[in-house]
Parts: sequence; C-alpha cells; structure tokens
Amino acid sequence: MPDQTSQQPRPVRPGAPPTVQRPARRVGNPLRRPDEQRSLFGEILDWMLAPLLVLWPMSVTLTFVVAQEIANPPYDRKLAETVSLLADHVDYVQGKVLLRLGIDVSEVLRPDSTVTTAFMVLGLRGELVAGDAEIPLPPEDDTSAGPPRLRFDKMNGAEVRVAYTWARLPEQPPVLVQVAETLEARTQLANEIIKGVIVPQFIVLPLAVLLVWLALTRGLAPLTSLQARIRRRRPEDRSPIDARGAPEEIAPLVESFNDLLARLSASIQVQKRFIADAAHQMKTPLAGLRTQSELALRQTDPAELRRSLRQIAAATERATRLINQLLVLARAEHRDAEAPSHELVDLAQLTRDVVREWVPQAIERQIDLGVEVLDEAAEVLGAPLTLREMLGNLIDNALRYTPPGGTVTARVLRDGNEVVVEVEDTGRGIAEAERSRVFDRFYRVLGTEVEGSGLGLAIVREIAEQHEAKVGIDTPARTGDPALPGALLRVRFNRTPYGPPPPL
Repeated sequence: MPDQTSQQPRPVRPGAPPTVQRPARRVGNPLRRPDEQRSLFGEILDWMLAPLLVLWPMSVTLTFVVAQEIANPPYDRKLAETVSLLADHVDYVQGKVLLRLGIDVSEVLRPDSTVTTAFMVLGLRGELVAGDAEIPLPPEDDTSAGPPRLRFDKMNGAEVRVAYTWARLPEQPPVLVQVAETLEARTQLANEIIKGVIVPQFIVLPLAVLLVWLALTRGLAPLTSLQARIRRRRPEDRSPIDARGAPEEIAPLVESFNDLLARLSASIQVQKRFIADAAHQMKTPLAGLRTQSELALRQTDPAELRRSLRQIAAATERATRLINQLLVLARAEHRDAEAPSHELVDLAQLTRDVVREWVPQAIERQIDLGVEVLDEAAEVLGAPLTLREMLGNLIDNALRYTPPGGTVTARVLRDGNEVVVEVEDTGRGIAEAERSRVFDRFYRVLGTEVEGSGLGLAIVREIAEQHEAKVGIDTPARTGDPALPGALLRVRFNRTPYGPPPPL
C-alpha cells in the first residue's frame, strides 16, 4: 500500500478567482484587545449605560434652552406693558413733547436688586425729553408706529432687553419711547428652572443605574444556573443538557452544544469500537506469529526452519496489511476532524493508474485485469489519495474472490449527471441476503477460503460517503458458469459543475 499520510497542497482550479483569506471581523468594544475575554454582563451594561451618559449632557443643554424660552416671555410682556404705558402718557403741549405720567416713573419701572431698568423718551427732533440717553436707538429703518417691539442690545457694556414703540401725537409725527432692562433676573429664573430639572436627574440617574444592574442580574440568573448545572456534570456525562429554564435566546446555543455532545459521543464510540475491533483482530496474527516463532526456535532441520520463517513472513505480511487497513479505515471514519482537501480529480485517469499498479498481483494470480474508461476526462470533486485507496480496495477485493483464469474489469462511465465507477469480476458473487452486510467491518462471507481482513469494502463505503457517493452491488448481466455468477460493485459520484457536459 502507498503511504497516504502525507498532506498535499490544495490545487486551484484553472480559471477560478484567487481565494483571499481575510481575518474575521470582530465587533465589540474598540478599547478592548481582540483576544481579551469579555463579560456578557459588562457588555450589556456598557451598551445600556453609554447612551444614558451621552444623552444626559444633551438633556442638560436642552433644558437650558427650554428654560430660557420659559423665562423670557413674562419679562417681555412686562417690558411691553411698561413701554405702552409710557407711550400712552406722552403729550404735545405748546410745541413741546412732554411725559405727563402723574406719578414717579420709578414706580412704573419697579426696579429691584437683580434688575437695572432705564427708559427713554425722545422729542420731535430726536432730543431727549425724559429718561436715560445711554439706551441705544433702534435700527433706522424701524420707525413705523404700531405695537411694542423687542430686541436684544448692549448698554454700558451689558446685554439688555429693549422694548420700544412710537407714541402717536396729535397732528405731529410719532416720537420714540424705549424701556431697557438687564438680563440678570431672566438668567436667575432660567437657573432656577434648570436646578429644578437637573437636581432630580442626579437622583434618578444613579437609581436608574442601580435598577439596570438589578435587572441584568435577574435577567442573567438563568445563565448562571445553567452554568452551575454544566459545571456539576461528571466528565463522562455526555447526555443532552436540559434547556428548560434557559432564556429563549440561549436555546439555540444549548441545542448546538447538545449537537456537539452527540457528535462527540459518536466519535468516542467510533474510537472505542475501533480499538476493540483492532485489539480483537490483532490477536489472531500475533498469536500465529508467536506460535510460528516458538516452532522455529525448536527446529534443527534447516529446511523446516526455512519453512517456519516463510510462514512467519507471511503472517507478518497479513498483520501489516491488517494494520494498514485499520489505519485507512480510522482516517476515513474521522473525516470530519481531518477532512482532506478536495480538488478536481479525473476518475478515468486515476482508474488507469490504479489498475496499472495492480497488474503484477493479477498476473501472479493468473487473472485477466482490464480497464474500460471514457476517452475524455471524467472529473469529480474529491481527494485523490482517498479515491485511489477506494479504487485499490475495490480491485483487491475483486482479485481475491476471483479464481485463477477469471477476469476483473474496472470501468468509468457516465450515467446522466453522474460519474460511475464499476469493478466487475467473475468470482462466486455475493448473495442478495449478504449484500447489505459485506460493507460492515470485519464481516466475511461464510464458506470462503480467501484470506482477508474484512475491511476492504468498509473502507470503500466510508470513502464513498466522504465524497457523497452511493455504493451498490449487482450481478453482472452475462452468461457463464452458474457457480461463478460474479459481482459488480458500483460507485456513483455526482458530477462537479466544472466538468465537461455529458454527451448528447
């Protein structure tokens, strides 16, 4: 048997785009190292509290703007009423503009310790009639009479709110009346509003963090319970995990873990069965070697000694073949763990090569070994080494069960969208009742004198399943010796989409 343990680089199909290996994208906190273990509790807490901490300054800013909007209207209404009152008491007497209020203006303005208020009344020629000349004048294009208007302005370096209007005089142009007020009271009212809103937030925010913490702790409690149940399991316990009580979002994870446990149990069972079978099968050749070696040690006749040594060599060869078959079967059964690379394989050319390797054994056994393949390539996706092993076992099995003078023929043909490999022999055939069992490991057809390990067809089935192929047994459609009906083993492969189209 050729050594099949070496790993071959995976060829690239001609014309196929190059494969670019990209590292998996990790999504998470950019401040953490990619290999750092992360806490689900901390991750959820971060994503819940981070928006809260970002929105809180925005809430403060929005509260300040709203507070300013709330504080301005009352003071603006007061300014408008004051300037309207003063405008109503402006009169024109004997060619002069007069403010005839009847009471002290300070009682109308009602200044306090936080607000500085001033007023201005101008005459027909823009002269100051009453009040403070420091109040800035309104824009030159704003001279129309009407309801009081308001604006922000500067007076003595301080920002003020100014209400102004144009007082109507009998048969005279209107005159300007203004009232200015500093903004300290407005700012103080806005600050009070902000305090009334922000201070409760300082109490609510820690309370919200505490409630989120408690909610997460309560929500993740089923995970903690599930973790505790898994930790309490014995190492040899591979029974499915009970998903009852686990959150709905965790159920798929538990199902995946149970599937992993099932596959692990199956793999362990395969290993145990393999070890038991291997130990059982190795007993016979090892016992034979020991017996033959003990007999050889007692021989004094050189001819008898040589005969014992030949028997030891034959037993060693059988044991070596058995070990090789066991190793091949073990690799085939563990295809999920160490799956070989698949590539385009021409089964026609591969069959020619394998038949050529078995020609010496066929000549030694006086069997006519032939091959019938397609002229063009018959490509499938597969592992060349394991497919070669499968073909070798099919031919070896046919040669072992074909008497001298018989024929063995290997074929490769197409059947619709399938590539079919056939190995036909002229041996005693396989009875219908035994065709489903000959693929079992170590099974031997009763009544045969052929030496073998009973692993050849088991290896064929494992490799075929690895390539999603179907294996079948049939009786050749030929006439001949009824005692030697022959056997036809057939393996059907799905054609690769990259292969040539089937002939019309």
